[in-house]
Amino acid sequence: MADLSVKIAGVEFPNPVIAASGAYGNGECYTDLYHLSRLGGISCKGMTREPKNGNLPPRIAETPSGMLNSVGLQNIGVHSFVDYYLDMVKQEANVVIANIAGATIDDYVAVAETLDATNIDMIEVNISCPNVKAGGASWGISAQGAAAVTAAVRKATKKPIIIKLTPNVTDITEIAKAAEAEGADCISLINTLLGMRININNRRPILHNNTGGLSGPAVFPVAVRMVWQCYGAVKIPIIGLGGISTWEDAVEMMLAGASAIQMGAAIFKDPYAPIKVIDGLAEYMDKNGIKSLSEIVGQVQTY
Repeated sequence: MADLSVKIAGVEFPNPVIAASGAYGNGECYTDLYHLSRLGGISCKGMTREPKNGNLPPRIAETPSGMLNSVGLQNIGVHSFVDYYLDMVKQEANVVIANIAGATIDDYVAVAETLDATNIDMIEVNISCPNVKAGGASWGISAQGAAAVTAAVRKATKKPIIIKLTPNVTDITEIAKAAEAEGADCISLINTLLGMRININNRRPILHNNTGGLSGPAVFPVAVRMVWQCYGAVKIPIIGLGGISTWEDAVEMMLAGASAIQMGAAIFKDPYAPIKVIDGLAEYMDKNGIKSLSEIVGQVQTY
């Protein structure tokens, strides 16, 4: 039988398939379908220092081969997550990753310090959030912003940290290298691409926030390209995400350089999609005589 296990920043995953933050809640909606331990891990709903109501609706719009969302990080806050969800998800899941967000450095530090005192396995840092002190520009669109958040979170916790990169940049490798230099144990990419839909009848944006994050199969080629670029730029592990729907997509992402993958939008269409990817990976490995997934990571043969 194929060995699907992977190790990232010292953390053992039984398989490389992780439910992406925002698409899986904290796993509570899926326990009636299958045991959460079937997955390699779960990246929990993004959490902030205090509860957030998120953006006004409409917050979701369909697109060709994908979806736009402008949920706005609606969440119950880190303290309520620890009090109400952490024990449950730790009992059910293999690896539990806390996804954190903030508008200021102090916000990120406060959330990281709170989680550092818990039994969470890893912390994923969403640097796509608007930096309120820089006019609302995302922390992750500059190497300086990414470095500042990474350095602050690194000092605030001993947990392994994953920096989740935004694709809305000119050179993704500069951001990846900045995160690595400031102590990131891993990077995950890509977060959503900025997009927009317009209602041609009333001539208004479909989303109340005007723009939103594009996810789904439409972004997959962009994600593969950026993972491949980052694999050649940094030495820390990469978790690839963005439009992965099938086991073939997962293999492709790993050939580009990902040690593990996350799935998000595909779960809305088929909640069993991650299970199908895990089973497909095992069959692919057995069929091709692959003993460890590390044998294919970054092994694309470019021209």
